[in-house]
Amino acid sequence: MTHPTLSRTRRALLTCAVLAAGTAFTGLAQAQAVFRVTAIPDEAPTELARKAAPLVKYLESKLGMKVEFTPVTDYAASVEALVNKKVDMAWFGGFTFVQANVRSGGKIVPLVQREEDEKFKSVFITSDPAIHSLADLKGKDVSFGSQSSTSGHLMPRSFLLQQGINPEKDFKRVAFSGAHDATIAAVASGKVQGGALNISVWEKFVADKKVDPTKVRVIYTTPPYFDYNWSVHADMPAATRQKLADALTSLSKATPEGKEILELQRATKFVPTKAENYKGIEAAARSAELL
Repeated sequence: MTHPTLSRTRRALLTCAVLAAGTAFTGLAQAQAVFRVTAIPDEAPTELARKAAPLVKYLESKLGMKVEFTPVTDYAASVEALVNKKVDMAWFGGFTFVQANVRSGGKIVPLVQREEDEKFKSVFITSDPAIHSLADLKGKDVSFGSQSSTSGHLMPRSFLLQQGINPEKDFKRVAFSGAHDATIAAVASGKVQGGALNISVWEKFVADKKVDPTKVRVIYTTPPYFDYNWSVHADMPAATRQKLADALTSLSKATPEGKEILELQRATKFVPTKAENYKGIEAAARSAELL
């Protein structure tokens, strides 16, 4: 015969176990109800956070769940975060997407890109009045952005090589500023005589009067290439993937919300994209021995 006290103890323990399991399940459900977004750190952290805030709010309303912007320390960290599913969506440059796709064995899916990313460009800038062409950069100190940047390193390097200029052999020093705005600062201050960066960041700095184009000049604009995109992991359910794509492509400057988001993203609109669009960047990366 079971002792009544022992029976009550067992019931109490069972009740506690059930409650604990319920609490754990609720906590897990809550943890899964957060959609995490990140972006390559190609600009200052404060600028990335400012650009992300209204987009996060918009995606929350479209997905019906909490959305968080998760900053990363460098380009490689953004790749690892999406490949290992620590985040649900990432804003990649073309080269970062290629790296993530190769790293994951083809499991990274580019969803949408800005209309501008179908024909993106880089610029080379200088503050040296004696420099007027890429050839004039020979023997000078030249800065790229991040080593993993498409528009701040890979494509500028590719176009230099096409013109018979090898940065390591022909430049006095090759520097890496880490971000497009830092490249502008390095050129403007005279730390380097030339720099390569994303054309949209350059145009934004000029428009915002953060740089004087009479003192810092563009000496070369590259031919167009595919660049940035929003990417997700292939394991994301198709329905969620479609909901995301629809939310981003439906953004319009005709609405106050859409106008704010698109202007911060420096986009006229988002359009669908596909992995095949980035084959040219993959080829450039392999040719430059960066992949």
